[in-house]
Amino acid sequence: MTFTVGGLCRRTGQFGTALSTSSIGAGGRCPHAAPGLGLVVTQARTDPRLGPLGLDLLRGGRSAEETVAAIVASTPHSAWRQLGVLTADGEAAVFTGESCARPADGLVLGDGFVIGNWVRSEAVLAGIAAGFETDPMAELADRLIQGLEGGEAEGGELDPLQSAALVVCDPGYTFPIIDLRIDNSPTPIADLRRTWERWREIMDGYLLRAVDPAAAPDTRSLEGHA
Repeated sequence: MTFTVGGLCRRTGQFGTALSTSSIGAGGRCPHAAPGLGLVVTQARTDPRLGPLGLDLLRGGRSAEETVAAIVASTPHSAWRQLGVLTADGEAAVFTGESCARPADGLVLGDGFVIGNWVRSEAVLAGIAAGFETDPMAELADRLIQGLEGGEAEGGELDPLQSAALVVCDPGYTFPIIDLRIDNSPTPIADLRRTWERWREIMDGYLLRAVDPAAAPDTRSLEGHA
């Protein structure tokens, strides 16, 4: 019971995913990303083991479509799974098992994918795609959240949303530069938007800590309490 958008920014080389769902803490179960490689999203009756498996398949040279096919073949419960895979160069593939809560479907975009199940209608998926594609020059994180907002505007899920997550990888770093989660909230997409806007203000300082800690600002300065 989740809707998700994954996308690549050709301008910056960043790729990432954003999702929202009526279940608690989906950010810890559904998205799996590896900088320089790609991402795998597993949802519906989620099996978190499928994310690392998919990343290993990408690491071994499989295409997005080959990775999805191999994941599906690896589990006897594929009918309950929904998958989205995106490579670091923008190749995407999706899968929706026949037992996923309906309505359920997936779309491959020009530089990404949309998947959703237990959504109000197929218009939700179209709304996610439209939101993501509204402003190709915007920051990828903004575009991904705009996708969620577009899906919510079309009715979102059939159950009240409870959690949301945003993960973005950048070619300049060996770890995700954005990894934000709203685990339990009646307004998870709005909260994710506010959390991203705050993280945007202080992100460079935290990233500097990883590569040059002596030059990085202290925590109180980053959080505006200096």
